[in-house]
Amino acid sequence: MKILLVGSGGREHALALGLKADKSCTELHAAPGNPGIASVATLHPVAITDNNAILKLAQQLDVDLVVVGPEVPLVNGVADVLREAGFAVFGPSKAAAQLEGSKDFAKGVMRDAGVPTARSFTCTEQSEIEKVLDTFGAPYVVKDDGLAAGKGVVVTDDRQVALEHALACSRVVIEEYLAGPEISLFGISDGRNILPMQPAQDFKRAYDGDAGPNTGGMGAYSPLPWAPDDIVEETYEKVLAPMIAEMAARGTPFVGLLYAGLALTNDGIRVIEFNARFGDPETQVLIPRLMTPLATLLYNAATDNLDDEVLQWREESAVTVVLAAQGYPESPKTGDPITSIPSIDKSQVFHAGTSDSSGALLSTGGRVLTVTGTGADLTEARDRAYRAISQIELEGSFYRSDIALNASVAEKGN
Repeated sequence: MKILLVGSGGREHALALGLKADKSCTELHAAPGNPGIASVATLHPVAITDNNAILKLAQQLDVDLVVVGPEVPLVNGVADVLREAGFAVFGPSKAAAQLEGSKDFAKGVMRDAGVPTARSFTCTEQSEIEKVLDTFGAPYVVKDDGLAAGKGVVVTDDRQVALEHALACSRVVIEEYLAGPEISLFGISDGRNILPMQPAQDFKRAYDGDAGPNTGGMGAYSPLPWAPDDIVEETYEKVLAPMIAEMAARGTPFVGLLYAGLALTNDGIRVIEFNARFGDPETQVLIPRLMTPLATLLYNAATDNLDDEVLQWREESAVTVVLAAQGYPESPKTGDPITSIPSIDKSQVFHAGTSDSSGALLSTGGRVLTVTGTGADLTEARDRAYRAISQIELEGSFYRSDIALNASVAEKGN
């Protein structure tokens, strides 16, 4: 099977390794890819925002499957363009990707599907914004209605900060605060069936102790030893299956990866948000744990053929830690050399924001590398991830030191 992978981040590097590990993948191409992906795929310098260029590349390569990693091309409708030309695509249509493209749209689907979520209001005027902020009170949860690369959400006790963020958005969703730990639970869907993956937890804030601004994610781990035993079944029954059924009933079936961001509240699970693609950095802990051959799995999803599929998982833990550039997330410094990338058993360095310049590896983004360690438990996995990331040299870079720390201590019973 010839596969084209669209994207260039750490998520795509993890997907590339997973796809290539499946014996059915005979040829892997990436557009545009990155220096890490280049070790397992042929790279093509195509912009992810150029639907026609992606289609032309798929036609030239005569691929059997296109896997779309990032949200931007999905919301731009690249899956529709490819499907109309006869390609099998893992990724939702433009209409279905609105579950991520518009938080207001997602709220409407959840309401019709009976999926539990926070009470919310969608606002465009300052007077209604102020009224809703005062109705809900602190902590204030303010979300840009559109795509914001994981950074369009502000949660704050400061009404002025909440108001300023709301006014900076042309359309904003304000909702009640959901108290409780947050988890990510993905499902792989063929438009009718959806297969829940194992849960993961990511760390949104920039600094230790959940301090600092929101980011695209600074680390993640899986499994979650503290989570309820039935969390996967409950999420499937109350969230994933109803959403897939509702999208199909609307005539816009969701084919691809449905990401449910959940809060585990005292009143049960509540959906915080949906994304229409694999999460980053959660993918970097889930793919190393997944035993089911990935290329075959995603092809079956893309061709409406998941009826008999069951996901198999390795009995091991995974922890990933993001190496961020100086100044991230507000104004990341780029163009600096990255050296001393280690090779440690049961650890993997995923490239997220890197480029190759005359043989030198340079930083090109805010999140530069993601380092995953695996092990028998979270403590072992953490140790490998941190041993590896501590050896990487990039001037001014930083990473959180507390990814999966509390969970690993609790798991040991200390």
